[in-house]
Amino acid sequence: MSTATATGPAPRKVALRHRLAERNIDRTLWLLLPAVAFIVVLFLYPFLYGLQLSFQPEKGGGALANYREFFTDPYLRKTIWTTLGLGLPAALVNVLASVPVAYLMRGRVRGKRALTTILVVPITLGTVLTAQGLVMYAGPTGWLNRVLLKLHVIDTPLTLIHNWTGVFLSLVITGFPFAFLLTLSYISGIDPSLEKAAATLGAGPMQRFRRITMPLLAPGLAITFTLSFVLAFSVFPSAQLVGDPAGSTRVISIAAYDAAFQQFDYPMGSTIAMIMAMIMLIVVGLVMAWRSLLYRGATGGKG
Repeated sequence: MSTATATGPAPRKVALRHRLAERNIDRTLWLLLPAVAFIVVLFLYPFLYGLQLSFQPEKGGGALANYREFFTDPYLRKTIWTTLGLGLPAALVNVLASVPVAYLMRGRVRGKRALTTILVVPITLGTVLTAQGLVMYAGPTGWLNRVLLKLHVIDTPLTLIHNWTGVFLSLVITGFPFAFLLTLSYISGIDPSLEKAAATLGAGPMQRFRRITMPLLAPGLAITFTLSFVLAFSVFPSAQLVGDPAGSTRVISIAAYDAAFQQFDYPMGSTIAMIMAMIMLIVVGLVMAWRSLLYRGATGGKG
């Protein structure tokens, strides 16, 4: 009896392994469980909770009352275009600016580590410290205006903060390091022998970049643009600190914050958050569709 008990579990384990093998189930998939649990607890559950909360308006009027109120209120509806007017240009500038810098640093460059460190310093500063630096540097009494006034370049201080320009500059400063690092990783993965082969056939530097590097890099730039846009679209501290949160830079995240924590209307705050997610998904979906076309073009339509 004891021998059967001691050796009993082993055949069951062997049988289980055989069943998994017959069904082509990789046992290493169990390693995904912690990641799945992490996503469910920290993303899926809050998202579903906020989604169902958005259909429970405090003022009544039906499940879609909050959504109707948002899209029929010009003050709330305008926040979509204000946020897109900041997020899209900022993401585009970050991606376009990262391409030449990453292209020049893709190989062995003297001082590459030091230059890379300098370029990614804004990541360590954070949004709040960057905004404070902009206030001190580009404010009416900041260094930039004082220097320009002393040199008699301008007669009155430039208005670079507490408006659209201030938020845009903050988004570029904080978003460029992410775009640069992503673009550098993509461009470093392109086989340099392709450019060398084109050079032997007489192609100049611009031709090689336009005909070889750029088509291969374009799908990666689509991913970079998507991540940069999501980062810029969710702007909040910059819009508050160096923008005009009640006027020209009243972005959709500020509207969500005001609804939830100023008016204590949590269903409305959840509704605006859901609308934010919907808009980001639409933009990401459009960019990903464009990327699939670029990828097919870069691979000659194979796959």
